[in-house]
Amino acid sequence: MNETPAFLDTGRPNVPDLVVPRGVIPFFMPGRPVRGRLLRLGPLADALLTRHDNDPAVTRLAGKALALTAALATALKFKGTFSIQAKGDGPVDLLLADCTDQGTLRGYARADAEKLAALGDAEVLTDAELLGHGYLAFTVDQGPETERHQGIVSIEGPSMTDMALHYFGTSEQLQCALHLACAKTPAGWRAGALILERIAFGGEANLALTEVEQDESWRAATLLAATVTEAELLDDTLPAERLLYRLFHTEGVAADRPRALAYGCRCSRAKLTGILEGFTPAELDEMSVEHDIVMTCEFCNVDFRFPRGDLRGQPDPAARPS
Repeated sequence: MNETPAFLDTGRPNVPDLVVPRGVIPFFMPGRPVRGRLLRLGPLADALLTRHDNDPAVTRLAGKALALTAALATALKFKGTFSIQAKGDGPVDLLLADCTDQGTLRGYARADAEKLAALGDAEVLTDAELLGHGYLAFTVDQGPETERHQGIVSIEGPSMTDMALHYFGTSEQLQCALHLACAKTPAGWRAGALILERIAFGGEANLALTEVEQDESWRAATLLAATVTEAELLDDTLPAERLLYRLFHTEGVAADRPRALAYGCRCSRAKLTGILEGFTPAELDEMSVEHDIVMTCEFCNVDFRFPRGDLRGQPDPAARPS
């Protein structure tokens, strides 16, 4: 038994201690207005997605959200957490994925089994049908001392890719090409992403091309990116540099320093104790079952058990003398 008091116990629960050293390969096209990232979660996808026993259609949706989140987070300069959250009225009423500046990743999809069954064969449902009508939020949270930066758009388009491109087009005015994939392979669940971003005319690359030439170069890059297949994005045995060369060698492509991704649930007994201590004793008593309170982390699906006698709670304002 762990003798450390719960409020001091910051250790991770029994979850995978997994790092993918080359999870993200940034790349650029020398002399052209294009940069991008190739992202492959590898075994990390299986470790994250199998924490919950979801329908395969829901798992695929969650995998694409994880890949998209990591692909976007690793392009930002920030300290904290970048998250994507979707809320809708469909069978998956909550979809959440977040990635820290260190590349630690986690995700969660909450699905209503009855709603899912009512729609028939889940395998043929689009991402939009799974989520229903609602919104998509992109958030950068750099801690309590800073203001959160958030963009929110309605869910538009049949796929997670379309939804993200809708956000880029309406909120960021950023030209992007995006390809997402998630599937169960013989090696387990895998997820990946390929994202291209157009560098502004006269921007950081100091390009020696006219604006018309840059337009054509961007168009060529996006057409080549569109030839990538789901199998290529998810194939652990296909080196990233080989795939990038296969896709873009006619335009020229150079890989940058890879970035690692890791299993990133940040739950602990200490954090949950802090939450529980915010309730009144009467509320804690209502939560207690056979003298224990059990809290489950939605991300890693680990149960934490707290003896009711170890928690004092906050004084009940109604019980204070006037």
